[in-house]
Amino acid sequence: MIELYTANTPNGKKISIMLEEIGYEYNVNTIDLNKGDQFNPEFKKISPFSKIPVIKDQENNKVIFESGAILIYLAEKSGKYFDDKNIITQWLMAQMGYVGPILGQHHQFHHYNSGKSEFGEQRYFKISTSIYKNLDERLLVSKYLAGENYSIADIATFPWIARHDWHDIGLKNYKNLCRWYLEISERDAVIKGYDYLSKGEKIPKP
Repeated sequence: MIELYTANTPNGKKISIMLEEIGYEYNVNTIDLNKGDQFNPEFKKISPFSKIPVIKDQENNKVIFESGAILIYLAEKSGKYFDDKNIITQWLMAQMGYVGPILGQHHQFHHYNSGKSEFGEQRYFKISTSIYKNLDERLLVSKYLAGENYSIADIATFPWIARHDWHDIGLKNYKNLCRWYLEISERDAVIKGYDYLSKGEKIPKP
């Protein structure tokens, strides 16, 4: 059994999607970020930076924090979605270090705090648009981000692109990225993992 400590964010959805993909039994522990649950001393014991997600693997009493590290751990434990480790790790780290942080800042300036900083809005809109272009160019020559096989690099990136309606960039304008997005959005495990609280949350259409 995996204990998953999470919230309804792209980083949180990465792990519920992965757990569904590998078919592991898991229990959801919701961390209410709006109420500050992440700063609870008990949670900080397992998450030094007060961030979600975190997992506890009851089978071997291991605790793993940081979404990329969790994906690698689960991939190695299950033997799935991590076949070419070198290239998959590169695309996973690109999501962790660039795609996620930049789109996250775009959310802050463009979606949550529109009108408060023209510089911030323009800066992160421009870089986020470049990310869409970069991903589209990659997916012109590769079925998935790390090659011909679906991997944890795709699982990590998908929930961020699933907020495309927040980005106002126009996913449909990027046909290769859109093709990839639609294909992944139709996977049963992705649909179930995206709606990890079983409240009927649907993956946004392009």
